Amino acid sequence: MERNFHRVSQALCTDGGRRSVAGILVCLSLAAVWIWWAFAARVSSYEVSQDARLEVGGSGYPVQADLSGQVVSSVLAIGKAVQQGDALLVLDSAKERLALAEEQAKLSALRPQVAVLRTELEAQAKGGTDERQVLRWSAREAQAKYQEADAQAVLAENEAHRAALLQQAGIIAEAESQRAKAAAERYRAAAESLRISMGSLQPQLKVREADRELHVKEIYSEMAKLEAQAQTSAAVIQQLEYEIGRRTVRASASGKLTECADLRPGAYISEGQKLGVIASQGKVEVVAHFLPAAAFGKLHPGQRAVLKLNGFPWTQYGTVAATVSRVAGEVRDGEVKVELAVDTAHPSHIPLQHGAPGIIEVSTGRISPAALLLRSAGHLVGSH
Repeated sequence: MERNFHRVSQALCTDGGRRSVAGILVCLSLAAVWIWWAFAARVSSYEVSQDARLEVGGSGYPVQADLSGQVVSSVLAIGKAVQQGDALLVLDSAKERLALAEEQAKLSALRPQVAVLRTELEAQAKGGTDERQVLRWSAREAQAKYQEADAQAVLAENEAHRAALLQQAGIIAEAESQRAKAAAERYRAAAESLRISMGSLQPQLKVREADRELHVKEIYSEMAKLEAQAQTSAAVIQQLEYEIGRRTVRASASGKLTECADLRPGAYISEGQKLGVIASQGKVEVVAHFLPAAAFGKLHPGQRAVLKLNGFPWTQYGTVAATVSRVAGEVRDGEVKVELAVDTAHPSHIPLQHGAPGIIEVSTGRISPAALLLRSAGHLVGSH
């Protein structure tokens, strides 16, 4: 019995030693594999922001009326795509259009009147030139006629003088001497008449030119009145066109209409009333804030990142891909501002709304688990 017990004891001792050695070897192997993995393997390293939010450039432009009035037509509809400058709503402008037509008719009537006066001015200027030319010709003709008449008068006077001498000598009768004298006086009178007429040509021209200048001044005065009326009408037309233009509400930006008011023809709107909002297709960005230790030296443009929105659990909705576009070079309020561009090449099912909060995880590279563990330990010690 004792011999059998001793054999059993030896067998147990031998078997227990082998199992212990095997267990130790397994543990050492696992530890070696873990150490090798900790130093040789590479895992992604991320820096997580303190906070982040979505920003959509030019996210909304209000549509509102500049004037009160009655709606004539409207194309306001939620979801309608519009381009900048498109007419969205038209208010009644019948009164202004009637006044515009009246002023346009008045201006159209004034312009021909001004044109007629300009033509008359040109005619007056040409008439003055023609009259001066005629005066020169008339003066030359009168001078020639006077010289001819004066020569005839001198000849007649000489004949009369000879006839008087012959009559005194008794050669001819007194009647003949008197006829010669009368002929001489007649010729002299005709020459004097021509001389007087020639002298009156210049004063007559001056009188006519004075009348012409007075008439030209009257034309200029009338033209000034008509042109002033035309300028006034043009200004009124411009003002009316501006007022009519203000009664057309146009899109101030390109995008889609949202929050549109239900307006039908005949409805009345007030000045400044909000009619809708144009949601522009602006650039979508992410603005995040990091601690200085997580930003400086680790974050730079081009790094890949993911945005996790607070209202959309990432396990259910996924994340939004982004890329670092700018890292601030200074600290504000203990944080560093980082801007990221949303990656449109990988669209997300999450609606990107302006101001939506969340956090950003930026991939800073791949490091070993051991280094990651040491870094976390350092942060933990530093925080204490």
